[in-house]
Amino acid sequence: MDAHYDLVMKARDSAGQGTRKYFAYSTILDRDAFVEWRSQHGYDFFELPKGELGEARDLSLVYDFPSRWWGGRVAGLADAPGTRVCGVVFDIAEKDWPIIQHKEGAVTGMCVERPVTVTLSSGAIVEATAFTTNPTRKSLDGPVSPRFVDALVRGARSAGLSEAWVHSLKGA
Repeated sequence: MDAHYDLVMKARDSAGQGTRKYFAYSTILDRDAFVEWRSQHGYDFFELPKGELGEARDLSLVYDFPSRWWGGRVAGLADAPGTRVCGVVFDIAEKDWPIIQHKEGAVTGMCVERPVTVTLSSGAIVEATAFTTNPTRKSLDGPVSPRFVDALVRGARSAGLSEAWVHSLKGA
């Protein structure tokens, strides 16, 4: 377990009873990697629920966070009219939201939450929360991380996202 575990568990204890919609587009979709991360951080009890495929409109991926762990830049979101980011919307219990914040890097200040509008595969349009690079940490210095792109591709395939989307990720 890491230093953030106690902070996350304390936040879980004081959380409300509702749920939050979470738009996931990144490495959390790589189920095997998520299970490994969950185990390394002491969250074996947490299961990512079944989600619904969706597209966040007027957004694009931008590789704007240099990560030592990934060995290059990793992706966040940028406003981009007419484009889309594919992902999955999950209903996350309020008590489990701190775990998602930890996984996404909000606990360490790497990422921040942002609202997104998502068209689900069912046709419904929902408001959800996504995570993107903290504006104070953005940089385009250095190469894009090939390991990160590989994880995005694995996650997109694992989640059942379209091959067209998978192909677009490979072009990073």
